[in-house]
Amino acid sequence: MATLEFLLVRVGRRLKLGWPAQWKVHPRQAQWPVTIRLRGSSDLDVFGQIFVQEEYATLRSLNDIKLVLDLGANVGYASTYFLTCFPGARIMAVEPDDRNVAMSRLNLEPYGDRATLLHGAVWAESAKLSLSKGTFGDGREWATQVAQPTDGASGDVQGWDVGALIDMAGSAGVDLLKVDIERAELSVFGPSAQKWLHRVRNLSIELHGPDCEETFFNALAGFDYELEHSGELTICKNLRAKTAAAQPAAQHVH
Repeated sequence: MATLEFLLVRVGRRLKLGWPAQWKVHPRQAQWPVTIRLRGSSDLDVFGQIFVQEEYATLRSLNDIKLVLDLGANVGYASTYFLTCFPGARIMAVEPDDRNVAMSRLNLEPYGDRATLLHGAVWAESAKLSLSKGTFGDGREWATQVAQPTDGASGDVQGWDVGALIDMAGSAGVDLLKVDIERAELSVFGPSAQKWLHRVRNLSIELHGPDCEETFFNALAGFDYELEHSGELTICKNLRAKTAAAQPAAQHVH
């Protein structure tokens, strides 16, 4: 979809014109068309970030990408972008919101066994988690959160730690870890992150607040990497454990 068409749809939605509930469109950066929910959904905004603003464009230069973990996959747009950009890669996409999982399944189906979709979430350890819809951010589908159950509740979705997900993918490591998990990064990048960070080559994350940013960079204190920013994304390329000789924690790329 051209940028002009995207803008026209946005204007039309704001004017509350009679748009259909869903719209299938074929962005040039995806091998197959994707479906967008139009009525009150966050899908169009996510589509804009990925296919119009191309926030992930800086990752296209990465080499030898075989496994991508898409944590907080939403409706699968980022996964379709990566599957097209890296034709030799496979994706494991993880999403807690059942509404988004249904859309992800629709969008990822044409890619066959290159894409594995899990209805669940990422956390510091494997555990059942509670789902919170409509309480964070603007309350739309892209803002669904998970948390530890309270008051003896059994939880709504399964959570896994990153290391367990890499193991489930049958790999020694992950070439690209994409993270957009609505403040669950406070859990994921806590002390337990040291068990699996050495298995990550490249990392792209959307950080949700100063405390999440502090937690994330503290977790990466023992690693060198090339740091970039793209839109709302923080990108760390070429992660490697620091050697005994002290080196700069990151190389800032402007």
